[in-house]
Amino acid sequence: MKTITLKISGLHCVSCCLNIDGELENTGGVFESNTYYAKSETRVSYDEEKISLEKIQAIINKLGYKSNLIA
Repeated sequence: MKTITLKISGLHCVSCCLNIDGELENTGGVFESNTYYAKSETRVSYDEEKISLEKIQAIINKLGYKSNLIA
């Protein structure tokens, strides 16, 4: 299991956070997603053998937000 933090742009409210978390947590290979409106960040725990960082970012982008890995 790997845990990453992504900076998210385009968040307008707490519902945006719930939207991201719900979509990611319903995706195979993602164990947990916690998006924080005040920080504009999401923390994602996932299985690298089942889903890639690029796929996670593609899901976020599809919802209308942009994401960048925080080093």
